[in-house]
Amino acid sequence: MSVIGNFTLAKDVGWTGDIRILTIDARLRLAPNDNRGHENAPAFRVMMGWSHVGDAWNERSSGESPKDYLRARLDDPSWPEPIAAALFLSDDGAKAQLAWKRRSPDRKS
Repeated sequence: MSVIGNFTLAKDVGWTGDIRILTIDARLRLAPNDNRGHENAPAFRVMMGWSHVGDAWNERSSGESPKDYLRARLDDPSWPEPIAAALFLSDDGAKAQLAWKRRSPDRKS
């Protein structure tokens, strides 16, 4: 996995940070989703300015030492396909890193 962004807890709840890769240099905000009408609704809306560019869901890893993280899906009309990433929180919970891994060509999801 490659780290493509760094985030910090926002003063008004949620997360703020930057994604910086070759084709993207964006300031993002993960705002809590106040409209969670069903159990599969995302926990956060990913915003760039006033534009909704993705969503993030609460997840928990498996294994001996499970950890909480956010599974995110980001999209933009200029990209060939959406970006699936994960926001991993630091041990103190005040910072987080957005990581991405290229899908294998033989996988469809």
